[in-house]
Amino acid sequence: MNIATIILVYVIAWWLVFFAALPIGVRAQNETEEGVEAGTVPSAPANPNLKKKMIITSLIALAFTVGYYFFATSGLVSFRR
Repeated sequence: MNIATIILVYVIAWWLVFFAALPIGVRAQNETEEGVEAGTVPSAPANPNLKKKMIITSLIALAFTVGYYFFATSGLVSFRR
């Protein structure tokens, strides 16, 4: 398996997981006790926790990539004759 394939699988998995995780646990400013900050939309996120989501996304994408690598190199499924 080529290193470029492994990197590509990781990048695609990372973005898919990241976009799926973005709405999890996000509250709008108008739903919090602090209220709406001046100059922003009331539906803007109060605290999106992006660093935490990026770290968790990286770990999930790494696990998916390692699983894909072992599955692809195991010989369980072959598209070649």
